[in-house]
Amino acid sequence: MPGLLSCRANLETLMASLISQTYLQSLAGGALIGLASALYLLLDGRVAGVSGILSGSLRASDENQSRNIAFVLGLVLGPVLYRLGFGAWPVVHIGANLRLLALAGLFVGFGTCLGCGCTSGHGVCGLARLSPRSIDAVVTFLIAGIITVASMNALGVA
Repeated sequence: MPGLLSCRANLETLMASLISQTYLQSLAGGALIGLASALYLLLDGRVAGVSGILSGSLRASDENQSRNIAFVLGLVLGPVLYRLGFGAWPVVHIGANLRLLALAGLFVGFGTCLGCGCTSGHGVCGLARLSPRSIDAVVTFLIAGIITVASMNALGVA
């Protein structure tokens, strides 16, 4: 049994060192998002569009409300699972002020309604299915993001 515990400790140390490298965190996160989206589509027959799932979890009339709530709870429990696996909370740093974040959230919400979906639905699932509507939406997201960053840099807003 001590050999098994030593092996597990070595594996945990290795995983913590690999995950501490930013590019590997991004790669692992992207792979997990892709896997989860593919499984959601294969097992439930639905596209994993987070904005639609979140809004569906808030509508009592939605026939998929319990599934939507379970999906959202899974998103919220992700950092808890990270803590259990790595012994520390994921490091998150947000440098913007609260008013700017609230304004950005309103713009994202408006864009989500206007584009009939968000980056998870269009960018992850829609592009993988070669959906023309999703391709248009993602190009629009990218252009809007580039314009926003360029404008904020020009105005000195951070």
